Amino acid sequence: MLLKRSILALATATALAIAPLTASAEVDADIPTYQTVSGISGNLSSIGSDTLNNLMTLWAEEFQGFYPNVNVQIQGAGTSTAPPALTEGTADFGPMSRMPRDSEHAEFEQRHGYEMTAVPVAIDTIAVFVNRDNPIEGMSIDQVDAVFSSTRRCGGAEDITRWGQLGMEGSWANRDITLYSRNAVSGTYGYFRQHALCDGDFKNSINEQPGSASVVQGVSESLNGIGYSGIGYSTSGVRAIPLGKEQGEYFEATGENAASGDYPLARFLYVMVNKHPEDGLTPRAAEFLKMVLSKEGQEVVVRDGFIPLPATVAERERKTLGLE
Repeated sequence: MLLKRSILALATATALAIAPLTASAEVDADIPTYQTVSGISGNLSSIGSDTLNNLMTLWAEEFQGFYPNVNVQIQGAGTSTAPPALTEGTADFGPMSRMPRDSEHAEFEQRHGYEMTAVPVAIDTIAVFVNRDNPIEGMSIDQVDAVFSSTRRCGGAEDITRWGQLGMEGSWANRDITLYSRNAVSGTYGYFRQHALCDGDFKNSINEQPGSASVVQGVSESLNGIGYSGIGYSTSGVRAIPLGKEQGEYFEATGENAASGDYPLARFLYVMVNKHPEDGLTPRAAEFLKMVLSKEGQEVVVRDGFIPLPATVAERERKTLGLE
């Protein structure tokens, strides 16, 4: 099964790499509209990612507009809660802001005899937020690493603890940096550790928060604060710093820059499901995912501040799920 997962990881990485050809902040015109079917009713449940919590809620509302007799329950405690919920059968959907680990796949497969199915549903940019009154122009990934990590594996020359070390002058020069982070149950935490810290270790001084909204709130209330979360959690109290791979060349956390590859922290968001190899999905779960992968579902993605899927990815996933 490891080979199967490797192929899936390669396919999703390839799809994200070719996204510049098709992805933008607007829904791809080649994604079809959703067509309702008869006989859909009952309960659906979702347990998993905090990053996807609001998006799942909006999708649930959209779906209930098509099917008023369906009740959808959403819990968003963190990505790591999704695989156990699917394994134990306490959820129909497991939203995740990363791919499952081998151990999570193994536990599910031991119980069910086959693997979980990963469904890419949107593209996200991870934003590094500062207080809205912070005038910093931008940061490179090695600077982000030197601010948040104790290991500086991305190549930073020195530990960064004050704003003056990032080129800020005047009253900012000697201000200490206050760090806000998600906790270890979060897929965003794992993604940021891998891609912004080059698999390094966070500093002990970070203020771990239970949710993305808490991170953003902490930064909004701290003039010296800096933290990270999905761009969809941005508020008027914070500002997303332009980021770049090199110092002096920074890009805003927009859909266009994620699609072009210029913004360095972009990723797929997933919904994991228990798809039986022969029986497939339940009709209501299948219709929910069909809606998510439709024009209406991807319009919700845009409305919530994320980046919609390219039509090629949405079509591939509908075929994989047997929704064509």
